[in-house]
Amino acid sequence: MLDERRVDLCNYRMKNSEDSLTAAEDCLEKGLYRDAINRSFYAIKALLALEEVDFKKNKDVVAYFNRTYAATEKIPREIGRKLARLQQKREKSDYDDFYIASKEETMEQIENTKSVILAVKDYLSRMEN
Repeated sequence: MLDERRVDLCNYRMKNSEDSLTAAEDCLEKGLYRDAINRSFYAIKALLALEEVDFKKNKDVVAYFNRTYAATEKIPREIGRKLARLQQKREKSDYDDFYIASKEETMEQIENTKSVILAVKDYLSRMEN
């Protein structure tokens, strides 16, 4: 049985992931593509909360997720690939002063984020049963 504190943190992070997705969609609608891209890791961090594992850097979150969930197929490998693309685009968006995000890239990022959130929700619902 999972400790209630970890479950609460997981639920909080899942709520943040959904809120961030909504914010990304709002940014897309307003043409704020760089801001829309920067909203993708809360769902993965929700899983880490259940294990009492956390990382400060997104690259470490992605590496742990791929090693623990995608490589073992607890979550489909394709989700790990999408997460890696999310990380790459996010880093460009955050740190490359001259990066210009396109609407198409941003839409792809949002769809990838949706896929990650759905996969995590599916995994969490399987854990409950």
